[in-house]
Amino acid sequence: MSRDQIAEELPNLAESKLTALVVDDSFVNQTIHQKLLNRLGIENDVVTNGKEAVDVYCSGRNYDLILMDMDMPIMNGIQATKRLREMGIESKIAGVTTRANEGEKQEFMEAGLNDFQEKPLTISKLLSILHKLNFYVQT
Repeated sequence: MSRDQIAEELPNLAESKLTALVVDDSFVNQTIHQKLLNRLGIENDVVTNGKEAVDVYCSGRNYDLILMDMDMPIMNGIQATKRLREMGIESKIAGVTTRANEGEKQEFMEAGLNDFQEKPLTISKLLSILHKLNFYVQT
């Protein structure tokens, strides 16, 4: 086997690296979510509302995972999730919020979420999201 053939068979680490988009209007939550993702080696970006999340995807960016807050100004998490799904976005979306009654949680899930967690997000909750969505990370 030639060196080129071996190189083709080995996975490209850059291609297999998970990416995430944090969508939250709270600087504190953005920081917590970023630190948790960084700790697991997941590259991530942050936007402050649902409209910015939609705009990022319209610009051609793509992510494996979106951590979507429910309560935000300028397009909330439910509206943004619906819009992203209407655009055909197949990224896994996990809703995270500090408050949600059963009706709100159901509406958020029906908008197109793959998972739902209550804030504050912890490393165990993030690992649970990743496990449920079949993402594997080295801890």
